Amino acid sequence: MKERELIDIIARLAGEQRPGLLRGIGDDCAVIEGRPGLVQLVTMDTLVESVHFDPDWHPPEKLGRKAVAVNVSDVAAMGGTPSFVLLSLGLPAGFDDQWVDRFLRGFTGSCREYGCLLIGGDTVRSPDRIVITVTVIGEAAADQVVYRSRARPGDTIWVSGSLGRAAAGLELCRAGASQSSDPLLESLVEAHLDPRARTVAGRLLAASGLVHAMIDLSDGLATDLAHLCEESRAGAVVEAEKLPAGPALYRASRLLHLDPVRLMVSGGEDYELLFTAGPAAGGDLLRLAAKAGVSFSPVGVITERSGVWLKRAGPGRDAVGEVRIDYKGFDHFPGPAKR
Repeated sequence: MKERELIDIIARLAGEQRPGLLRGIGDDCAVIEGRPGLVQLVTMDTLVESVHFDPDWHPPEKLGRKAVAVNVSDVAAMGGTPSFVLLSLGLPAGFDDQWVDRFLRGFTGSCREYGCLLIGGDTVRSPDRIVITVTVIGEAAADQVVYRSRARPGDTIWVSGSLGRAAAGLELCRAGASQSSDPLLESLVEAHLDPRARTVAGRLLAASGLVHAMIDLSDGLATDLAHLCEESRAGAVVEAEKLPAGPALYRASRLLHLDPVRLMVSGGEDYELLFTAGPAAGGDLLRLAAKAGVSFSPVGVITERSGVWLKRAGPGRDAVGEVRIDYKGFDHFPGPAKR
């Protein structure tokens, strides 16, 4: 069973809609009626040792910051502002007091950075590894919330920042190159260890009214765009040559003998924003990008044809090939390989 199949089962068994719930399972956050003109956004994420992080190379302060950022990113993807945080911390017996102190300093510092407050949670003993679960409660204007489900055929697909950086940083850590003196490679390692949520960009995009659908890139473009297309009952074509990559990614790809396009498409944990807008919105979006202090890049188009497709230049000078990439990003439960 793949992860999305498990989520489908959970959604079917979760129960009926009830008053006050505007959006349940299927988006970056649950959306609940709030104060007049506002809604509450609720999200939760879990980081498990040896699955999401390795304490051998992940400093506890930066892990604490990351635990906040990955949840705040969900709120940003719906155009909201984070308000409150709950932390559940599972620790093995005989845990390192100093490690926990450093983790909590990073965690609470990140909360202050994003303007939210840690208000409670739980602490438990874990059998053998660290488990971190975070819930963030945010708020947004009711008429500005951006969902995954409203992309339209003909929309341009945009992404913020550059892609593949965190995936390249993870591979550098695995290869023992996390202490590189090369500033470009060091920037990739930092992208993996200490990501930043695009809160300012998310709020500006939501307030602009230009964006039809939005999602944050946590599991990789191939998987997250597939989620957006599934909710919108549409498809997409992404052009490999338009994917934003900097010199650091190409340097790491050469060093590690990896395909940079694969890192950008399938690599997770970028925590950039992927969004769609009408084809005439480009100029306004680029002005918003300048205001937010981040780049926006058009990378493809929403289509009526189902599936998410990657278009790459073929071996011939003018040849073009398309390959279907739905859900080719990170999956906690990929299942057995098909023969």
